[in-house]
Amino acid sequence: MKTFSEVHAALRRKNRGQYGLLAGCCFFSVLLITAYACMMRSPTILTILPEGGDSRKQVMMVFVLAVLGCAVFTTYAAGLFFRQKSRETGVFLALGATRGQLRRELGKELALIAFGSCAAGAVLGAPLAWGIWQLFRTFLVDSQEMPLSFDPQAYLLALAFAAYVVVMLFFLAARFIRRTNIIDIVQESHKSEPIRAVKRWYGPVGILLAVLGAALGYLMPSFFVRVLHWYAPSVVDAIFYLPALAGLYMILLHTVVNGWGGHKKRWKNIISTSMMKFQGRQTVRNMLVMTLLIGGAYFASFYAPMLSTSAENTYATRPIDYEYHWRADQSLPQRDEVQALADEANVKITSWAQQEAAVLGTDGMRQIETETGFGATYTTEYAEILDGATFFSESAYNALTGQHVDIHPGTCANVLDDEGGSGYLSGGDVTHLTNMATGAEMDVTPAEPLWYTMLLGCYVLDDADYAVLSEGLTDIYREEYVFFNVADVENSYAFASALFNEIVDRSGPAVEVGDYYDDVAAELAARAGEPYEFSPEAAAARGLETIDYDDRDSSGFRNYWKYMPQFRILDQNDFVTTMAVFLMLFIFIAIVCFAAVIVIAFTRCMTIALVNARVYDDLRHLGAPNAYLFRSVRGQISRVFLVPALVGTGLIWAFYMMIMYFNGDPYGFTSAELAGITSCAAMVAGVSVLLYAVYRITRRSVCRALHIHS
Repeated sequence: MKTFSEVHAALRRKNRGQYGLLAGCCFFSVLLITAYACMMRSPTILTILPEGGDSRKQVMMVFVLAVLGCAVFTTYAAGLFFRQKSRETGVFLALGATRGQLRRELGKELALIAFGSCAAGAVLGAPLAWGIWQLFRTFLVDSQEMPLSFDPQAYLLALAFAAYVVVMLFFLAARFIRRTNIIDIVQESHKSEPIRAVKRWYGPVGILLAVLGAALGYLMPSFFVRVLHWYAPSVVDAIFYLPALAGLYMILLHTVVNGWGGHKKRWKNIISTSMMKFQGRQTVRNMLVMTLLIGGAYFASFYAPMLSTSAENTYATRPIDYEYHWRADQSLPQRDEVQALADEANVKITSWAQQEAAVLGTDGMRQIETETGFGATYTTEYAEILDGATFFSESAYNALTGQHVDIHPGTCANVLDDEGGSGYLSGGDVTHLTNMATGAEMDVTPAEPLWYTMLLGCYVLDDADYAVLSEGLTDIYREEYVFFNVADVENSYAFASALFNEIVDRSGPAVEVGDYYDDVAAELAARAGEPYEFSPEAAAARGLETIDYDDRDSSGFRNYWKYMPQFRILDQNDFVTTMAVFLMLFIFIAIVCFAAVIVIAFTRCMTIALVNARVYDDLRHLGAPNAYLFRSVRGQISRVFLVPALVGTGLIWAFYMMIMYFNGDPYGFTSAELAGITSCAAMVAGVSVLLYAVYRITRRSVCRALHIHS
């Protein structure tokens, strides 16, 4: 070796593990972010997720957590790399090498690592996403909406993250080279990052802040809207989650420094605890990132069991096997035609109920929004005719449902779900009704709500009042409802599918609209000479789900068509196919986040082994038995690996239960939600077993590296 570059290359070969660790961390981070970005911005996904809906917000929230986690992870890996290089760099400086020489050699290495690993991660990100998606389609579910396509603009997010990685590496390298004290550089790899004294009250206060932050973050947006009449920007809502982040950090600090065993265990694990303290800053940062990623992963993974179990529970508890309704100006299958289809499919119809309903104009409070430059405020004003709703006479309602309600004259009852909830999906209390064809009006008093999920959002009037208000209505404002049961619903799928296709085929363009379309509101807009904001054209421009009879098997059509029938067997059998994109997207997100957690945890644990190898060797020479060394390793690995898993799982479980509790009206858990929560608990148990298995594998690898028998 005659040149400086040759010496540097020899050292690089000797320390190839350090370079491999840094390159691997950069590659893995960019790979995950690219795969996530490609999936998140895929037209396949964006077509299904409604614009501005909760699903998109959840996907974006977890993406932000993933970006933060991977950013901290790569920064930590870079810092560790420069610490390990500090000794050889200091020796080179002591032997007379110039900083320019070191800068050039280090620049070459970093350029190769940064651009090579980031490019590889970015290039392979899309194939990774596509490969996982194809596995979903092969082994789980496939549908006409499942073919995956990518938007090239998604790579802008991936390139932005890759640019951060490259800039961060060269920034840390420049700062590393600029240091002037050779002794400090040589001793850099031996320096610890101890945590200052942490009081024991950090733990309880951290728990309090975490609970307070989660509650404030979830409840304050509703407070702004309902009390202050202010639609606050998302950044304002996010501020209220900061106490939860601070509390989480305090919990982890307390766990690393003090533990939760009290004073009696202070001296029992003094070696492992002291090691944790002396590398505490980076350890806690990694644990915080892991905790956030675990929380995000579980939040995404809860979607599938909660949705599927709740839906299955809802379908199973329906009192009627088949329900369909139509606008009176449409020519849909009547009883004799349905009977003919049933005979062809060898299905026996055991009951039949058919009743008419009226669409009337209802009063209410209209919101008038004003943009402020920092969110929007709104005022309310009363409108005698705000929109429309479906009304039944009490006798028609009783005939359809089998109930025996008696609505007093001059009153009106709205219909809630079977447990008296979902009031936000019902029109609520109305006090003034209008016949849109004749102009007949009537003041009514709200009565006690009725419970019947299959007619959620409808209203019931006294027979005499209904006759007065419905007289002279045109077919546009009249509807027909059919309820019927069959003898063997489980074997009636072919009949259900044939009837569904018949209903769609015979529905005209006038009712090719989503459930957001309101005939009364459209009429009011036409009278005022204004465009209707939810017309099919306007809805498409606003990013709302468009309805197309040719896409009758799509999730958008099945979920949002205004006249979508409720057939128990059809909904049960086609649920997974209908919701496939939703379910698979959130499963994909969970896999990405859990993979990041596992890699970060494994890397950090192996780092602890490398950093503390000399300490364990000294303990062995001082006579420490293998059992003591193993217990010390186990104490460190368990804190790094299991504490984030326990804290992240516990906090996100509590947060999710809070969301479920406050999600309904009235507050509480419905039977469908309880069934979903049980499925989520089973899923948490399964993932916990997997994480514990990875922990055991990691612990075995650390012990092998330290020559300790596990």
